[in-house]
Amino acid sequence: MTELLSAKNLTVFRGERCLFHNLSFALNAGESLLIQGANGSGKTTLLRAVAGLLDLEEGEIRWRGFSTLAHRQAFHGEMAWFAHSVGFKSDLTLLENLRFESGLRSTSMGRLSAVLDKLGLTSLTQLPFRALSAGQQRRVGLARMLLANAQLWLMDEPLTNLDTAGQDLVVNLITEHLQGGGACMLASHQAVGLNSDMQRIVLQ
Repeated sequence: MTELLSAKNLTVFRGERCLFHNLSFALNAGESLLIQGANGSGKTTLLRAVAGLLDLEEGEIRWRGFSTLAHRQAFHGEMAWFAHSVGFKSDLTLLENLRFESGLRSTSMGRLSAVLDKLGLTSLTQLPFRALSAGQQRRVGLARMLLANAQLWLMDEPLTNLDTAGQDLVVNLITEHLQGGGACMLASHQAVGLNSDMQRIVLQ
């Protein structure tokens, strides 16, 4: 059976330093992969490489058996990126930001009310993004990811700037995504309370 996402012999340098070499892994529907390591070990770099945001020295990444480089648009249509910096426009309201994002990619805005309610954001929709707390801004990033209806989630430090309730929410969202046939790669320096079957990569 063809893996949903596969990476073979990935090698990336940062300057003269090799962050990882001949790294291989595979993910199928319902599976997750946790990337661990100290700051600067290459966790975010690996996620960015999978997303196609930086070039590999060596190796290949495939989605549904096809090269992600050769089929970039199709791959990006099935991938949602939850970055450490959420990247919204500070002067736009929460709602304006999400509507702007919906114009950049195919997004299911019909689910907007349910998603905002699920994330506790309904009462904040008319506030400028800069007025939101760091935790609330992260929740807006989660809303963008949920609305994207993507099968593959790439998440960089998803528990950062969230209180205990927010961290539990993230874990529950990932669990629901996996149970629905999605796949998730996440980088975190914190423990993530998902099931024991989660794959792990530890970068030095």
